[in-house]
Amino acid sequence: MNMQFSAQQISALINGQIEGNPAATVSGFAKIEEAQPTDLAFLANPKYEEYLYTTTAGIIIIGEALQLKKAVNATLIRVKDAYSSFAQLMQYYQQLKEKSMTGIQEPVYIHPSATIGKDVFIGAFAYIGENAVIGEGARIYPQVFIGNNASVGQHSTLHPGVKLYHDCLIGMHVTVHAGTVIGSDGFGFAPQQNGTYNKVPQLGNVVVEDHVEIGSNTCIDRATMGSTIIRKGTKLDNLLQIAHNVEVGENSVIAAQTGVSGSTKIGKNVMIAGQVGVAGHISVADGTKVGGQSGLTKSIMVENTAVDGTPAFDYKESLRSKTVFKRLPALEKKINELELAIADLYKEREAFLPKN
Repeated sequence: MNMQFSAQQISALINGQIEGNPAATVSGFAKIEEAQPTDLAFLANPKYEEYLYTTTAGIIIIGEALQLKKAVNATLIRVKDAYSSFAQLMQYYQQLKEKSMTGIQEPVYIHPSATIGKDVFIGAFAYIGENAVIGEGARIYPQVFIGNNASVGQHSTLHPGVKLYHDCLIGMHVTVHAGTVIGSDGFGFAPQQNGTYNKVPQLGNVVVEDHVEIGSNTCIDRATMGSTIIRKGTKLDNLLQIAHNVEVGENSVIAAQTGVSGSTKIGKNVMIAGQVGVAGHISVADGTKVGGQSGLTKSIMVENTAVDGTPAFDYKESLRSKTVFKRLPALEKKINELELAIADLYKEREAFLPKN
């Protein structure tokens, strides 16, 4: 942490109840099984409860309903949701650190027509193009490229090496992690009679709304016309491909190595697991859940549907199908045995039948 916080201060921040020494202090975060006396830890998963009685952590955040089985050396802070409270504290600490990051390092390139808000941080070797807008309190880390007419909203963060192409818009309180590219050309090529391809100009942009987080090395293509849109509150993992004219609805989450093909519309509160392939020009209803490595080839029109498999279909039916699939060798063996037994019965029957 590089800063010290007492149990009293921490409990005030997360509305917790202290059991132990209110003056106990910590200066770092750690997992409960690895924590030292200067560390703050938490317990949310019951399978780690054994460490509650052996850890040397100075302060531990736990659930208010947890019944202790033994004495605990650490000072405890009880809250309704230990995991959420711990996350809240880490966010608070991160904000304290980032508040100290202001100013413009050298060398950077900032076009004279660009608009730079108050209390921003712009790291060395950043490039900010013509008519670009950087909102108040934004943090632009080293080697970030921001193209002409692009915009970064208030209190948003672009980590090292992010590329924000021309005309693309980033909302407020957005975090984009290292190496992500926003606004590269959509994959548009017109096949010709001679077997070659002519590039279709990609004239649209990308719009990322407020409170979105985008992981490292993700690519979001600009629209052919109009906008590729990531709605507010959505969380995108590392290593995603979001194609041209895709729309991802509010508060949806998409895990790593998923690819979403062009012009697909994903609804609100959708959860897509890792390595999913989503075909183009389809719609995914609000609240849909898609299992890992699934292939989504058709639209899902019913809200709150869970699917799995390739092609993806009902989640429970998919699990039953996988169970049967694993048993196929044994089932084949049984069928062969039954065929032999039936053949033997026919032979016995024929032996008793009168002969012409």
